[in-house]
Amino acid sequence: MAQARPGSGPGGSDGQQRRLGSLLNGLRAAVLGANDGIVSMAGLVVGVAGATPNRGALLIAGVAGTMAGALSMAAGEYVSVSTQRDTERAALARESWELATDPAGELEELTEMYRARGLDEELAREVARELTAHDALGAHAEVELGLTRYRVNPWQAAGSSLFAFVLGALVPLSAMLLSPDAWRLAVTVVAVLVATGALGAVSARLGGAVPSRAALRSMTGGAFAMSVTYLVGSLLGTMTAL
Repeated sequence: MAQARPGSGPGGSDGQQRRLGSLLNGLRAAVLGANDGIVSMAGLVVGVAGATPNRGALLIAGVAGTMAGALSMAAGEYVSVSTQRDTERAALARESWELATDPAGELEELTEMYRARGLDEELAREVARELTAHDALGAHAEVELGLTRYRVNPWQAAGSSLFAFVLGALVPLSAMLLSPDAWRLAVTVVAVLVATGALGAVSARLGGAVPSRAALRSMTGGAFAMSVTYLVGSLLGTMTAL
């Protein structure tokens, strides 16, 4: 028989689930933002370095790229998460209306969904009744819509992405600007590969995947981006020098 969990509510396990969901949402946005900052800035400064050795040009391009990329990342996260939240709200509002206008039909629907999951008729109906009595909308949201009552926060996602992008972008930018001229390209490549590999492993840990495989994918992506932009920068530098 399904029963309400002890301590459920804002101060109990439901509150803990919301806090955990909020933390995971922030971490997801931060990891994506940092990785995007590293790869985007690495491609930018390596491409500029391929065209010109001028540190002033590298600094201007790096600062402008960091600002543009961070704001773009934040705006994209805000729009994406807001759209997701609005869609979930609309689905829950529709489900709430159905529960208010046809409670018997919704109870039967919930019973059938539990029967489809392998419960016999009697147990499925008992579970559906208990869950409906405790939290009808929550039960339908989870079983029928695949949603929880937790909502992602678009402002949190945007802020995490912006801050993380800036931190990520500082890795290749600092490596490029602070290294001796003869070593700056090599130092930047190594710094980017180490940083992207570490972030790939962290993101895999958060998702329960294999860290080594994710780290290798991230490092490959960073290396490919730097190779292409350096080649393009070198070609453009040669063409403009003619």
